[in-house]
Amino acid sequence: MNEQQKFDAMLAALPKDPVPTLLLHSCCAPCSSYVLEYLSEYFSITVFYYNPNIFPKEEYLHRVEEQKRLIREIPAKHPISFLEGDYLPNEFFELVKGHEQDKEGGERCLLCYRKRMSETAFLAKDKNFDYFTTTLSISPLKNAKVLNMIGKELEETLGVSFLSANFKKKDGYKRSIELSKEYDLYRQNYCGCIFSQGSTENCD
Repeated sequence: MNEQQKFDAMLAALPKDPVPTLLLHSCCAPCSSYVLEYLSEYFSITVFYYNPNIFPKEEYLHRVEEQKRLIREIPAKHPISFLEGDYLPNEFFELVKGHEQDKEGGERCLLCYRKRMSETAFLAKDKNFDYFTTTLSISPLKNAKVLNMIGKELEETLGVSFLSANFKKKDGYKRSIELSKEYDLYRQNYCGCIFSQGSTENCD
């Protein structure tokens, strides 16, 4: 079996009662749309919206509301709830100090991925979720291997199971575009941080 077949086989083998819980880090409503459609068949999902990188605050608030709206409107076999993390952009700026001029996808972005995934993993451990993962791998410009490596490192360190996935598979990105149109979701034209504004390598 290839990687995706193994992933689907693992999902199919999950217990049905009780339904396992998943803490899903989401970067935005459009990227989460396909992931929610796909994984709500197998998990009771809590969407964790933790993105201190997003700038300005108005943009952050807009994306938060779109995420909440999608959760209210998208059908799901199992419950989907929402949890917002702290919006502390100064922590992001401190984290990436010295990397302001990095190209998109470079070291600055890796620091950002790790920050958001670490916060998700710590919360998953604290709240006794069965699994945690992130929507980030659905973007064509995000390296799923790197994201899964970070997730596995956090799993080993904290003892909470990471759902290793590449949501670009099975035309996931294409489906996210279709769902964004269906729900009339706001699709941002940059990844989120001030350094990505104006970049040709945006989130979508």
